[in-house]
Amino acid sequence: MPPAMKVAFIGTHGVGKTTLCFELAALLKKRDKVVEMVREVARFCPLPINRDTTVAAQSWILHTEIAEELVAENKAEIVICDRSVLDNYCYLLQTGKHPMLEPLVRWWTGTYGLLIKVPIVGSLQFDGLRDVDATFQRLVDEKIDEVLSDWSVEAVKLDPERRAFWAGDALEAILPLLGPVQQPLFDGAEGGRREAGGGGADPGER
Repeated sequence: MPPAMKVAFIGTHGVGKTTLCFELAALLKKRDKVVEMVREVARFCPLPINRDTTVAAQSWILHTEIAEELVAENKAEIVICDRSVLDNYCYLLQTGKHPMLEPLVRWWTGTYGLLIKVPIVGSLQFDGLRDVDATFQRLVDEKIDEVLSDWSVEAVKLDPERRAFWAGDALEAILPLLGPVQQPLFDGAEGGRREAGGGGADPGER
């Protein structure tokens, strides 16, 4: 099996990344793709997150994210990540620069085949974990845009006006990266025999 392509939804918390992961996975599976998801590892972090995050907490999140992605890559054609190391790192950047972690984050960011930025739409709802302060939510969103620009990292940015179509828009962004669609091996030959009057199988017999 060739190396998996990794797609990561990035953005601040409370914007619908997890829902999009499931929707996109379903669309890809309908196309007979083998898909693995990497859930948001911050949800399982035993150390403080949100505005109380620390270098220790973000180090745990960073290395756990990388480990989970490595495992998923060995199981699938396409890995869909609910976050990337880049946007996880942006939470720590709220406390200042961290030159010891930055080289690792920059390097691992280059392993994603596609980053898809999810914008803030609607009001922030408490999900049992994430901070509900809208100012903090927006600060993280702005920091992500800033890092994308400073590091010259490309990302597809979903249109806030097309919320109902985000999963389809994400699929359209991915399809060109998957290469040409392979046609079934024998369909063309069978079609040619039928057109030439050959004894093709009756469709009801297949």
